[in-house]
Amino acid sequence: MAWLGLVPNEHSSGSKTRRGRLTKTGNALARTMLVEAGWSYRHPPKEGQPYLKRSAHLPQHIKDIGWKAQTRLCKRYRDLSRTGKPQPRVLSAIARELAGFIWDIAKQTPLEP
Repeated sequence: MAWLGLVPNEHSSGSKTRRGRLTKTGNALARTMLVEAGWSYRHPPKEGQPYLKRSAHLPQHIKDIGWKAQTRLCKRYRDLSRTGKPQPRVLSAIARELAGFIWDIAKQTPLEP
């Protein structure tokens, strides 16, 4: 998440810690794509035909991570929006969590020789 610039900057001295805006260091294109992908979580979670066809060859544990991500991020999007958070902040939070799910899938997928 830090490589993508999706973590808050921090000013700390002693016991005082202040967090600010996103650092925006790292890969701007990847960060932009994740924030744009965050818009899809405003819809309810479902597994439509195109998704099922596209994911038919994937192992079950990866499909489970994807479903967990979809349900969690949809709920989080709605919860943050309902509390009145600004839309850019909601999308940044969703993008940050989505990066974590992507990292988890990449970590569990073995590299092919």
